[in-house]
Amino acid sequence: MKSPRKVAILAAAGVAAASLALSGCSAGAAGANANGKTEIVVASLEPGASAEALKAFSDQVKTFEKKNPDILLKGEEYKWTGTTFAAELAGGTLPDVFGVPFTDSKALANNGQLANLNKLVSALPYGNKFNKNVIAVAKNDKGDIFGLPYTPYAMAISYNRADFTKAGLDPNKPPTTWDEVEADAIAIHKALPGVAGYMQMTSGNTGGWELTSATYSRGGRMETTASNGKVTVKTDNDQTKAALAYLSKLRWKDNAMGSNFLLDWDGINQAFGSGKVAMYMSGSDVITALVQNDKVDPANYGVTTIPLESGPDAGVLGGGNVAVVNVHDTPAQQAAAVKWIDFYYGQPQVSQSASVTQSKTLQASKQIVGAPTLPIFDQATYTQQQSWIKPYATPGLLANVAPFTSTILNDNIVPEPNKHTQDLYGALDSVVQAVLTQKNPNVDSLLKAVDVKIQALIDADPDQASLK
Repeated sequence: MKSPRKVAILAAAGVAAASLALSGCSAGAAGANANGKTEIVVASLEPGASAEALKAFSDQVKTFEKKNPDILLKGEEYKWTGTTFAAELAGGTLPDVFGVPFTDSKALANNGQLANLNKLVSALPYGNKFNKNVIAVAKNDKGDIFGLPYTPYAMAISYNRADFTKAGLDPNKPPTTWDEVEADAIAIHKALPGVAGYMQMTSGNTGGWELTSATYSRGGRMETTASNGKVTVKTDNDQTKAALAYLSKLRWKDNAMGSNFLLDWDGINQAFGSGKVAMYMSGSDVITALVQNDKVDPANYGVTTIPLESGPDAGVLGGGNVAVVNVHDTPAQQAAAVKWIDFYYGQPQVSQSASVTQSKTLQASKQIVGAPTLPIFDQATYTQQQSWIKPYATPGLLANVAPFTSTILNDNIVPEPNKHTQDLYGALDSVVQAVLTQKNPNVDSLLKAVDVKIQALIDADPDQASLK
C-alpha cells in the first residue's frame, strides 16, 4: 500500500535507511545557510530507529556531504500515515525530500503538489534504464517525472522458520497454495497453541490493502476502468467473497488465527517479532523494518510468494514508494534534493562502487543487506546489482528469501487500485474486522455499502464527472 496503511516500510528507504540527528526543520524551511551552502532536510527513518540504523544513515550522510561540499543535509524522522499526510502537506511541515506511496504519487503529481523533477531525473546516467512499469508511478499524466521509486515490493507471505520446524514442517518448503497455507497454519497452531498460525492485518487501512491482495491472487479486482476512463468500484465480487470466506474458515472453524483481530502494520510486525504470529501477508521488503524495529533474527525469517490461483487474471499486488521533493523548494534545493535521491536511492542500484560501499556500510552497522524487492531498473541492471551485493548480504538471508526471489519475476504483478485507494482500503477494514469478530456477518451487504461509498467519492472527481 506502501500502502494504504501506515507505511512503515516507507521509512526503510533504499536499502535500510536510518535516521541521523534530527533537525526539527519543516519542509522548504532550509535553503541557503550562512556559509552559502544549500541546506535541505530529508526524511530519514521512522521514530524509534535503532542506534545501528542511526549510525548507518549518519555514515551515508557524511559520505554524501564529502562528495557535495556545497550541500548541508539534515535528517528528520518521518513516517507516512494516510490520516495525517494531507494536513502535513497543506501545512508545509514535510521535509524537502520525503516518500509517498505508489498509490498517491501520480495524483499528487497531477495536482501540482510535488516538485517537477523531469529534467533533473532524466539527465541522470540511468535516465533511460528504468523499469517502465515501476517508473510510471512517479510520472504525471503528461509523462513528466516527479520522483524516483524505491523499495518497490510485491505482496508475499512472511513466516517464522523456527515455528515451521517445531510444527514438523520444512522451512525450506513454504506453502505455495492457499490450501497449504491453511494446513500449515493449523499444524503450527496445534504444535504451538499460543501462536497464530496465520494472520492478516485489519486496521489503519491495512485490512483493505491485504484483502485487495487476496482478491488479486484469486483473479479479482476491486476497481475496473472502462475504455473511456470511467472507474467502477466492485468489491462485491466472487473473489473478494472467497477471500473473506477463507479468513472466516481459518478463524472460526480452524481456530488458527489467534485472538487479536485488530492488528495494524506496527501491531502485526510486533506480534511476529515476539513470536505470536507464525505467518502473515506482508510486503516482500518487510524484513528491514522487522530487524530494525522488532528485533527479528534474519536467520529465522522466511518469505515466499503469495499463492496464486489458476487463470490469467490471478496476480500479485505490487507497490512501493517514491522519493519526492517539496513543491515549495527553490531550484537550488531541488537540484540538491535530486543529488541526494540519486546518491541514496539510485546509485546503489546502478554503480558497483556505490552498491558495495552502501552494502559495507550497512553490514558494518548490522543492517539488512539483500532485502527482496522488485527491480527499479531493467533486468540486466538488476541482475548485475544483485551480484555486487552478494558478498555482503546478511548471512543466510539470500537463501531464506529464495522461495520469493526465485519465482516472483515469473508472476503477474498488478498495481493497486488507483482511485481513492486509501479511502477504499479504510472502508474495507471494517469488513475484514467483521468477518474475524462475527461468525456470520452479512458480507454481501457490507461490500455493497463499500461500493456505494467509494463510488460516490470517485464520481465526484472532476475527471470522472466529465465522463457522465
